[in-house]
Amino acid sequence: MNTRRGAPIIDIPMAITSADDYKKEAQNTLQEFKKEIGGVRAGRPSTVILEEVKVNYYGNLTPLKHMGTISVVPPRELVVQLWDKEAVQPAAKAIETTSLGFTASVEGNTIRVFLPELSQERREELGKHAKKISEQFRIRLRQIRDEANKGVEATFAAGGFGEDQKFKQKELVQKYTDTTNKEIESILGAKLKEIEE
Repeated sequence: MNTRRGAPIIDIPMAITSADDYKKEAQNTLQEFKKEIGGVRAGRPSTVILEEVKVNYYGNLTPLKHMGTISVVPPRELVVQLWDKEAVQPAAKAIETTSLGFTASVEGNTIRVFLPELSQERREELGKHAKKISEQFRIRLRQIRDEANKGVEATFAAGGFGEDQKFKQKELVQKYTDTTNKEIESILGAKLKEIEE
């Protein structure tokens, strides 16, 4: 799911005709949520913060994680060791121009990013941002659930299965929705706790 500056772009898969199809899509949505929420800065450093930073590398926007290794140096530093010397300056520029507000210092093929202590105000902003991301994914999950229920109805109408099976499929779709929402809530809770550390 893309959330770059504005409303998220929600891709609803076509042809969800059973609870099994929906379960796969719910799992994909959960994985995307984990990736997205992992990029929200917390009180302690994490390599995930920089992994998806896009670097203009020979005319292509390339994720930083594909250009070198990213590691944490306690207590508040990230180190990016780039494989190509020519990528160092574009990578440092990409890090500094993100909305994360970091400053990068270059030493040879290495970029060091010091993460300043979070103020209480910034922690509150990050908490709100994390909650907003989780709500966007819950909305996406509801939209996919609605499409799944329509697909189940269409399969029933086409004679794909009987009425009992239709209700069983809809029950399973709701069960998978509830389970996925609980997992989103749990991941969000862990992220909010990290932000407060």
